[in-house]
Amino acid sequence: MMKFYMTPGSCSTGIHILLEELELVFEAHLVNLLAGDQHKPEYLAINPKATIPTLVRDDGSALTDFQSIAWWLARSHPKRRLLPEDADGEARVLEAMNFAVGTLHGQGFARIFTTEKFAADPAQHEAVKAQGREILERGFAVADRLLDRRDYLAGSFGIADCALFYVEFWADRTGMALPDNCQAHYRRMLQRPAVRQVLMEEGYASALR
Repeated sequence: MMKFYMTPGSCSTGIHILLEELELVFEAHLVNLLAGDQHKPEYLAINPKATIPTLVRDDGSALTDFQSIAWWLARSHPKRRLLPEDADGEARVLEAMNFAVGTLHGQGFARIFTTEKFAADPAQHEAVKAQGREILERGFAVADRLLDRRDYLAGSFGIADCALFYVEFWADRTGMALPDNCQAHYRRMLQRPAVRQVLMEEGYASALR
């Protein structure tokens, strides 16, 4: 059985959604980031990068980042059409997913959630957070254009939507206004049964208002 290492309300929520969308059987293992679980020897033996999410597959091998897990899940279940069949469509999906994870999360929200990693001097923290908000405003504007006249990033639901959803979720939880297309996408995602199930399981039923 696959083992999924996750932290509720984190980027791993997007992978959790994919696992439920695919109706896969897996063991969920909680990683308490604030308590430093990711640095414990037993976890480092699975994921030396000390990051989440991690998916240990049936053969015992592990995938240790959002993009590789999402792509592998989609390619392993082609009938679910979580990736376009053509090379250009797949490339565009990967581009959008990497932008959500690498820029919106890794550059924008990271500056807000883990400010001290970008500036050791507390006097600089507000400037770092402001920079993060600027990155997010520009980034969500880009995502908004990608969603123009589309329900989902590739037209139909796919892996990139789970990446965009978790940063939209963070925006909602932190009181950040989303542009219209992103807001519509977020609301649309919240209506999916798998999304609702995951948010309830992870303790965020209040997001389903």
